Amino acid sequence: MATRDLAVGVIFLIQTVVGILGNFSLLYHYFFLYFTGCRPRSTDLIVKNLIVANILVLFSTGIHNTMMYFGLYHIISDFGCKIFPYARGVGRGVSIGTTCLLSVFQAITISPRNSRWAVLKGKAAKCIIPSIVLCWVLQILVNIIYPMFLTSSLSNKNITNRKSFSYCSAERHDKTRDSLYAALLSFPDVLFLAFMLWTSGCMVFILYRHKQRMQRILRTNVSSTSSPESRATKTILLLVSTFVCCNTLSTTFHIVLSLFDNPNKLLLNITSGLTLCFPSISPFLLMAREQSIHGLLCQCKEHKVPPSYE
Repeated sequence: MATRDLAVGVIFLIQTVVGILGNFSLLYHYFFLYFTGCRPRSTDLIVKNLIVANILVLFSTGIHNTMMYFGLYHIISDFGCKIFPYARGVGRGVSIGTTCLLSVFQAITISPRNSRWAVLKGKAAKCIIPSIVLCWVLQILVNIIYPMFLTSSLSNKNITNRKSFSYCSAERHDKTRDSLYAALLSFPDVLFLAFMLWTSGCMVFILYRHKQRMQRILRTNVSSTSSPESRATKTILLLVSTFVCCNTLSTTFHIVLSLFDNPNKLLLNITSGLTLCFPSISPFLLMAREQSIHGLLCQCKEHKVPPSYE
C-alpha cells in the first residue's frame, strides 16, 4: 500500500468518524429530550431525517473509500459498486432536500402573521411527513442510474469500452447522453440550493425586522453582537454558506465526473471529500442553530411580544 493511498485513507477515515460522532451526538440530544418529557417540535422530525441521510452518506462514501485506500478493494464486488454509489446518491440528495425543507419550515415558523407566509403556518406541520416521503421517493428513483450501469472493474476483463472510476466502471455513452444523465442527477440539487438561498434570505430579513421591533418595545439599545436575533442570523448565515459552498462544489464535481471518460484519482478523491463535507459539519452547525433559535423564542415569550411573531 502506497504512502499516498494511506494518507488519503486516513483523511477519509477522519471525515467519516467526525461526521458519525457529530450526527449520533445530535441524535442523542433529541432522544434525551424525548425521554426527559420535553415536548417535541415539528422541526425535530426534519432534523432526525437529515441525520439519517447524513449517516447514509458517511457510511456509503466514507467507509467505502476508506476500505479501498486501506487495501481492502478486493472485497468490492459488483454489488458493492452498485449499492455504495446508489446509497451515497440517495443519502446526499435527501440531505440536501431535507436541509432545504428545514429552512422553509423555519422561515414559515418565525414569520410575522401579516406576511405572505402566514397562510402556510397552520398547514406546514401537516406537510412535513409527505415532504420527507416525497424527497426519499424522488432520490430513490433519480439515482437508480447508478445500479443500472456501474459494475466492478475487477470482474470485468474487457474495460476498453467502459468508463473507469477507480475500482468500479460504467458503460460508456455518447456525450449527449452523459450530459442528460448529469442534468437529471443535478437538477434537484440545484433547485434545492436556490430555494434554500431564498428562504434563508427571508429568515435573515425577518430576524432583522424583529430585532428592530424588540428595540422599539424595550426602548433600549440592544447590542448588535449579543442579541438573540444577531446570534440566530449569524448561525443561519453560517449554515447556509457552508451548505451552499459544500454542495455547489460537490454538485459541480459530480457533473464533471460524469462527463469525463476516465477521471483520474485526484478528481475522484476531491469529489468524495466534498461529498463528505456537509454531512460531517452540519450536525455541529445544527446544534448551534437550535440554541440560537431556542434563545430567540424564549426571549419573545419572556417579554411577551405582541402576536406579530411566533
